[in-house]
Amino acid sequence: MSTPPRITDSHCHLDFPDFEGELPDNLARAADAGVHRMVTICTRLRLEPSVRALAEAHPQVFYAAGTHPMSAAEEPLATLDELIALTAHPKMVGIGETGLDYHYTAESMDIQKQSLRVHIEAAQRTSLPLIIHARAADKDMADILSAEHRNAPYSCVMHCYCSGPELAKSCLDLGFYLSMSGIATFPKSQEVRDIFAAAPVERILVETDSPYLAPVPRRGKRNEPAYTAFTAKVGAEIFGMEIDAFAAQTELNFERLFSKVVSYKAAA
Repeated sequence: MSTPPRITDSHCHLDFPDFEGELPDNLARAADAGVHRMVTICTRLRLEPSVRALAEAHPQVFYAAGTHPMSAAEEPLATLDELIALTAHPKMVGIGETGLDYHYTAESMDIQKQSLRVHIEAAQRTSLPLIIHARAADKDMADILSAEHRNAPYSCVMHCYCSGPELAKSCLDLGFYLSMSGIATFPKSQEVRDIFAAAPVERILVETDSPYLAPVPRRGKRNEPAYTAFTAKVGAEIFGMEIDAFAAQTELNFERLFSKVVSYKAAA
């Protein structure tokens, strides 16, 4: 039996109740599938200590922290000092997820924008990548990201990309990355696959967003990091590449963007 290619799940939520009591088994299945590393995302800053503890307990787990846009109206507004202080931890490797969601929480768009700008400044100050959630807010998203990038450059990944081609082009023009989730495997997601196919493969990451959005052939079940391998297989098909080559390219991309992971590995 051949060894699966090494893959990084660039975005998951291991602290969510869906994984309670099962994390060791989930990590073992991920390793068996070739998923040797993952970034677990804290979506409410008051939960950062528990997310940090997961990263401290497992060598293959890194983490990022921010206030999810759908929670922006429910949580205290993150401060620049608070976000910057969190980045002192050696396994805290990204800012977010943050962003705009007008599909579910359009009524809080003003506080979402305010929160987003705080997170962008933290990314600018720390040189850590910004992790963006965007839904039904393409124009505002493009306008804010572009305007702030003109003020001071920063790096960014558009996580679980399923917005339109115009926002994708705007982000790619800024040097940002697009992350492919299980959505890209769904039969009715041809537009999403076309957007990825038009992007440089050097700017593509893969993720699960687990426990959500399990890819085909696990659609409808709880997602987990091991399933990144299914999305990577479809990604290879989109780009007309062998899976080993596509996986190796996404590993290079991940380490270029999340360079603190490389520094941590080198220091370990």
